[in-house]
Amino acid sequence: MWAQRELTLDPRPRGFHLVTREVLGALPEIGGLRVGLLHLLIQHTSASLTLNENASPDVRRDFETWANAAVPADFAWTHTLEGDDDMPAHVKGSLMGFSLTLPIADGNLALGTWQGIYLCEHRDRGGARTLVATIHGE
Repeated sequence: MWAQRELTLDPRPRGFHLVTREVLGALPEIGGLRVGLLHLLIQHTSASLTLNENASPDVRRDFETWANAAVPADFAWTHTLEGDDDMPAHVKGSLMGFSLTLPIADGNLALGTWQGIYLCEHRDRGGARTLVATIHGE
């Protein structure tokens, strides 16, 4: 079985946001698969996806703190037409990554107990974000 659809995530402020339930809620066909893969691609260059701890909000805050220190807004960027937060957002997106491929087992994502999908919003006001979800399995 193959399925593909676009998912729209509501606008969020800059930061790292747990979206696992939102993604799974939009993909009911995963529940019917014994084995498979879910591939997610975010169709933006100033936001990204990653997989990490789903329990403590401190982890998400620490990711944001690290990202801002590693890619400072006050660097001598030349691409500034779309705002001071745009070029740092592009660099953060490339560092974090724009896609995830996750295993499906017995109708669920085969994630570790403490793993969840993060939307990494790197703009101050990034707007709604679109994901392309591709599911393959049996």
